[in-house]
Amino acid sequence: MRIALDASYSLGTHLTGVGVYSREILHGLAAAHPEVRWLWCYRAHRWRASASEQLPVNVRRRLLWRAPFAHGVDLFHALNQRVDSSRPRRIVSTFHDLFVLTAEYSSPEFRARFARQAREAAARSHRIIAVSAFTARQLEELLGVERERIRVIPHGVHLPAQEPPAEGRQRLILFAGALQTRKNLERLIEAFEHCEPGWRLVLAGSHGYGAAAVLDRIARSSRRPDIETPGYVSEARLHDLLSRASVFAFPSLDEGFGIPVLEAMAWGVPVLTSNRSALPEAAGDAALLADPLDTESITQALRALTADETLRSDLQKRGLRRAKQFPWEAAVQKTWSVYQELLGMGAEVQVTR
Repeated sequence: MRIALDASYSLGTHLTGVGVYSREILHGLAAAHPEVRWLWCYRAHRWRASASEQLPVNVRRRLLWRAPFAHGVDLFHALNQRVDSSRPRRIVSTFHDLFVLTAEYSSPEFRARFARQAREAAARSHRIIAVSAFTARQLEELLGVERERIRVIPHGVHLPAQEPPAEGRQRLILFAGALQTRKNLERLIEAFEHCEPGWRLVLAGSHGYGAAAVLDRIARSSRRPDIETPGYVSEARLHDLLSRASVFAFPSLDEGFGIPVLEAMAWGVPVLTSNRSALPEAAGDAALLADPLDTESITQALRALTADETLRSDLQKRGLRRAKQFPWEAAVQKTWSVYQELLGMGAEVQVTR
C-alpha cells in the first residue's frame, strides 16, 4: 500500500501550528504503520530543504508535481487544505481554519489565494478532516461541504516529561503566537495596564499581519517597561517561559482549534482565552473565558487571575486534566481510521458534490 502526504509544511525550526500538526501526523503514522510505504511529498520551493530531513525507514521522499500520482498511490492526504491534483483515486484534506474568509486578518492577495485553494480542496477531497466542530460548521456554511464528508479530529499536545511546577512561579503573564491583528494583542495590552504593578507581560512570537500596530501600542503603553517581546522563541525557550508563567493569556479573535491553549494547560499554566471561535471547544471547563471584542471583559478576567491564587490553582488542575484528553497519538489513530474508511470503499470513490 502506498499513501502520499504533502510534507511541505513540516520543515524548518519556526513551525506554526500547521507545521507542528504536519510533523506529528507524518511521523506518527510512519511509526504506527511500518507495513505501509509512505511518500512524503514536498513542493518545489521546499525540495532542497527536505534533503536534510532524516526519513523513517518506510518513507520515501518525492517532489510534489501538479499531477504526481499516476503511479500506484492509493491515497493522498493534503495536510493543509491545499489539493493541487485531482489525480489520486482517494483524497483526504485537513482544514485547520477558515478565518481568512471571515475577516481582514491578512493581505488581500493572501485572502484571494487562500480562498481559491480552500474551495478547490473542498471540491476535490473525498474526506475532509476538520480540527474542531467549529471548523466543521464553517466548512458547511462557507464552502458548502456536505456533513457526511467531514470528520472532526482535534489537534493534540505533548505533556512535559515531568509534572510542571505548581509553586514558585513568577508574576508573569505569557502570550505565545504571532504578533498579528487576529491575536487581539492591542486589547490584551490595554487590559494588562489595569493589572496591579509587579506583573510582567511577555508576548512571544514572530511578527505577522498587523504587527506594526501591535508594536506601536506597546511603545505607547503606560506599562512599557513591563512588556517584553522576545520574538519567535525556540521550543526549549517556550517551555522555560511556560514553566515560570502564572497566567497564559490568549484572547484571539478567531482560531480553528487553539494548540497554544492546550500546551499552556499541559505545562500547568492557568489560561485566559476567548469565548468565541473554536477556543471554548479546546478549553472546555478548564479556562477563564472572556469576550475578545470587549476590552473590559478581558481586563476583568485578567485581573481576576492575577489577584486570585485559589482561582489559578483550580484552573491549573483543570487544565492538566484537559490537556491529557488530547494526546497526539489519538489524532494519528483517528486519521488512520479515515484512511481505512476510504481504502475500504474500493477504487470507485467519488466526491459527492
